[in-house]
Amino acid sequence: MLGVTSCVGACHKTESQGSQLSIWQNSKHSQAYLTLQTTYADSIATAKGFTTAAAETPECLKCHSLVAADAGNVEDTFDKTEGVQCESCHGPGSEYKKISIMKDRAKATENGLIFHTEKELFCIKCHNAESPTFTGFFYETYWEKIKHPKPVKE
Repeated sequence: MLGVTSCVGACHKTESQGSQLSIWQNSKHSQAYLTLQTTYADSIATAKGFTTAAAETPECLKCHSLVAADAGNVEDTFDKTEGVQCESCHGPGSEYKKISIMKDRAKATENGLIFHTEKELFCIKCHNAESPTFTGFFYETYWEKIKHPKPVKE
């Protein structure tokens, strides 16, 4: 896990690439870790029987920062306080981050880049009734807020 700063570089923030950085920055995903730094989150963690603050509880962090990522493969550049980041959904980027690999979709996929074909099934790994604050998940509505495709060149 490299972190969002490593992913955006000169590519994933430009309009021609789809402005993925600004879409993420304006999403609740970028603020997911911050929600764990509240007394409300700590009270939930305590009620669930955890002895650590919510922001340090692995069961909370798995959805508010690292998601499905391999927590054992975290580089110094990864900042968990930046919430749910690129690699949380697209897989650890250490093997596909090179521009020569990223320009070749098949090569990027071979090197660990994940393109979800069943996005809703992936999303409900976190957005589900196991979350103590779950109030429902409306995939189509929420996807419209975070989708970040690369524009098709004409």
